[in-house]
Amino acid sequence: MGKRDNRVAYVNPIAAARARGPVQNSGPSIQDYLSRPRPTWEEVKEQLEKKKKGSRALADFEDKMNDRWRKELAKNREKLLGGADKDKEKEKKAMDKDKKIADKEKDKEEKKEKKEKKKKDKKKFNRHSSSSSSSSSDSSSSSSSESEDEDEKKSVKKKRKKKKSSARRASDGSAVESDAESKKKKRRVKEEGDKEKDEKSRRRKRKADRSHKDSSSDSSADSGGEEGVEAKKKKRSSEEKERITDKSKKKRRKKHKKHGRKKKKKAASQSGSELDCRSAAVYSTNV
Repeated sequence: MGKRDNRVAYVNPIAAARARGPVQNSGPSIQDYLSRPRPTWEEVKEQLEKKKKGSRALADFEDKMNDRWRKELAKNREKLLGGADKDKEKEKKAMDKDKKIADKEKDKEEKKEKKEKKKKDKKKFNRHSSSSSSSSSDSSSSSSSESEDEDEKKSVKKKRKKKKSSARRASDGSAVESDAESKKKKRRVKEEGDKEKDEKSRRRKRKADRSHKDSSSDSSADSGGEEGVEAKKKKRSSEEKERITDKSKKKRRKKHKKHGRKKKKKAASQSGSELDCRSAAVYSTNV
């Protein structure tokens, strides 16, 4: 067997193309592509400027949105500023009220001081006028002025004592109320603690009862289970004994059957042999 000839004739592609002849133009050539119409530099600049500017509709839309946002921001600013102004006005009103109250208190104190000064001036004037009179009148006026001064001092002391006593009573009442509230709170806390203790003790008792019941039920179940196991064992032993007896009976029956068959075969063979002997004897006699 020789080798297979796999050689192929070589064809020069350039020569083959020349032999085919000129190819028909199926589309634009390179010269057509290079000589295509192109825009001037000015036209390119105009196009770039248009792209940068964007569309007029979009610009108008952006302007409208900006105007809306500006209006909303202005409204929000007005609201915030109005709220701040209202807060400032409230603070000013509160300060004015405090100032008015302080001014009223000062006016009352000044009026009281003026009244006291007038009284003292009157007393001094009365004392000077009474000095020109006789010594008896002087003593009487001095005693009356002293008595008046003492009365005023006593009235002032009484007023102070009344104020102090009222303040003490108020403080005592608040202290008593606070003590009563604290006692009530302590009682409530104690009652709540006692209730919680009772509940805990009840829960413990219930748990103990449940555990006792569970243990008793488990013990009864264990005892019942042991009895059931023993009963099952007895049943199994009795069933096994019955099976063994049945097997032994079957074996005995098989043995009896075999023995009977053997006896029958022996009897048949013996009877056959006897018949043969008899037939032979008869044949011999006949001969």
